[in-house]
Amino acid sequence: MKYISTRGDAPALSFGDVLLAGLANDGGLYVPETLPKFSQEEIASWAGLSYQELAFNIMSPFVAGEVPDIEFRRMINEAYAEFDHKAVAPMVQTDTNEWVLELFRGPTLAFKDFALQLLGRLMDYVLTQRKEKLVILGATSGDTGSAAIEGCRHSDHLKIFILHPHQRVSEVQRRQMTSVIDDNVFNIAVKGNFDDCQGMVKNSFADQSFLNGGKLGAVNSINWARIMAQIVYYFSSALSVGGPHRKVSFSVPTGNFGDIFAGYLAKQMGLPIDQLIVATNQNDILHRVISENDMSRQSLNVTLSPSMDIMVSSNFERLLFDAHGRDGESIKDLMARFNQGDVSLNDEAWSFVKTHFDSYKVDDNRTCDVIKQVFEDTQYLLDPHTAIGLDAARNCWKDKSVPMITLATAHPVKFPEAVEKAGCEVPKLPEHMADLFDREESYQVLENSLEDVQAFVTKNI
Repeated sequence: MKYISTRGDAPALSFGDVLLAGLANDGGLYVPETLPKFSQEEIASWAGLSYQELAFNIMSPFVAGEVPDIEFRRMINEAYAEFDHKAVAPMVQTDTNEWVLELFRGPTLAFKDFALQLLGRLMDYVLTQRKEKLVILGATSGDTGSAAIEGCRHSDHLKIFILHPHQRVSEVQRRQMTSVIDDNVFNIAVKGNFDDCQGMVKNSFADQSFLNGGKLGAVNSINWARIMAQIVYYFSSALSVGGPHRKVSFSVPTGNFGDIFAGYLAKQMGLPIDQLIVATNQNDILHRVISENDMSRQSLNVTLSPSMDIMVSSNFERLLFDAHGRDGESIKDLMARFNQGDVSLNDEAWSFVKTHFDSYKVDDNRTCDVIKQVFEDTQYLLDPHTAIGLDAARNCWKDKSVPMITLATAHPVKFPEAVEKAGCEVPKLPEHMADLFDREESYQVLENSLEDVQAFVTKNI
């Protein structure tokens, strides 16, 4: 399978090359040239498979010819061996025909573990085969960083540098990253917001001369392998509530669009999905562009759901590529105008987006109300991001006969401020993290300066 750039000027690459490249050299994001398609009969035959077996069936077409089946199965099994539930992605019922998909059962208690535990192993395998080394540079709004570090820390072929916005992630999120004291792990707290961090990563990929011959790799969801791994749990959850014999709807709390883009791909690959609901906090550019065709940048709010405090949603470009008939020139022009100011989509592209997605915006007060209400009704505690997803699900649900699944993207223990404001008791850290607040931390606070960040990376490679 070949992969092409959303901006049309980069060469088509193999899976291994895309895995290591991350961002295309024309500034675009890689997507498969074609998607594998599964029949309803084939999907139905997967009912009862383990998560690992299902993951192999869905992802193997994307890596065909690059990783031997026996090695790919080993990586999948290892990636999910440390999850604390045998189902890997279990479901909890919160109301009639309403479900929460628990994606926080991995080692860092967030959905990012699904992709990043596998991504680190894939990178290590390909780099070993090629006898190469790679410098990982990533930005996190809270959860990607710790999952990426956990997935990459044991590799002799990788050095990993993670940027997070200084004092804009929760303490648990920060400590999960900064308490990993390994020779190949570097944490940088940037005096800015997530969009600033993400912009530095993109600019560094565009011009890698500061590495003096080194090579950058990406763990952010700009890396196609991240999206690939996230497709699987849409199939697993749909199968558990009667799919593909019945349609299923999903509500996804999202800031960077990668998680729900995986759902869009699952639908294109044959999974019968009725609704895909984009749930946002006050940083609502995705809701505004879907509902009003308003893609304007507004000031970034600091919220109780910090992993969604994002105004420039990288993965949205992948959807826009399809919305513009996969015309790279159109995307290149659109993103150039977006970088210079406010833009809107043409009628055809906006119609495409509205056809595939519904959206809803939830503020902090309502987030706390939902956490409190759901706990009172069910004794089930939501994290703030999942509360936003569930509220969006209930407000956008068009056909109550269709099962509604909300993606629970993180464990509530990571967001004590929101839980306490909702009037609920903060749960204890799981056993493997019980001493988190006593662990030594190591991180560098830097100014919001690309030059300073690149100088730090150069010094430490």
